[in-house]
Order: sequence, then structure tokens, then C-alpha cells
Amino acid sequence: MAETTKKTLFTTDFEIHASIKMLYPYIDSASGLNEWFADDVRISPEKVFTFVWDHEEHKAILASHRTNHFAKFQYLPETKEDEKDPSYFELRLEVNELTQTTFLKVSDYSDFDDMEELQELWEGLIENLKKVVGG
Repeated sequence: MAETTKKTLFTTDFEIHASIKMLYPYIDSASGLNEWFADDVRISPEKVFTFVWDHEEHKAILASHRTNHFAKFQYLPETKEDEKDPSYFELRLEVNELTQTTFLKVSDYSDFDDMEELQELWEGLIENLKKVVGG
């Protein structure tokens, strides 16, 4: 019997000095994500996103989204286990009504087990995003 890989949900928030309307295209489109999220992002006519990191391709679909609110990408299953319990990441935009501060809430559900390294990875990605949007 193959050992099952336990998936964990990692969540964190980042403050970004930019409006939600300005940020949204960077979290839901291949061209926007290509600018900060991966080495390359392509979308097929069937609406399958291909994310490339270090010459490795990972395919995902935009599982759900709401304009100016969030985008959730679900990775296409690579194993039987993934079919039952797919990995995903969600990028959610929220505004603190009191301070009018914009936050990007990241949810990353995967079998990545080093939470400290994952935090550093997302911090680096969000730094890229902030450079792109000037936030």
C-alpha cells in the first residue's frame, strides 16, 4: 500500500498598497499572474492554466472566482489521491473597512510540509507583486 501524503492548508495575509480593482487582474489572468507568480503562465483554449517554475510545469484550472474578490486555482490531479483531494491555491482580496487597507489573503493547500519555507516562498512572490503594482 502506497504511503499517503498528508496535505496541509497554509494561510497568510499580506498588506498591499493598491486598490482591489487594480490588483484583481494580477490574480485571475494568465498575463497578470505571469508578471509575478511564476516563471511563465500560459492558458490553453480549454482554459487550463500552465504554471512554470524552474522548468517544471504544473497545470490548474480556475475552479472558482468572483470579480474583484478572489480567484481559486485547483491543480489537475497527478495521482489517484489527488483526484479525491486536489491541491489548490486561492488568492482573496479584502479591504479593512476601518483603515481602507487592502490585504491579499493566500490559501495554499498542498503536500508541501515545510511551513517556514512556504511562508518565505509566498513572501518572495508577494514582494514581486508589490514591485509590479507599486504597492
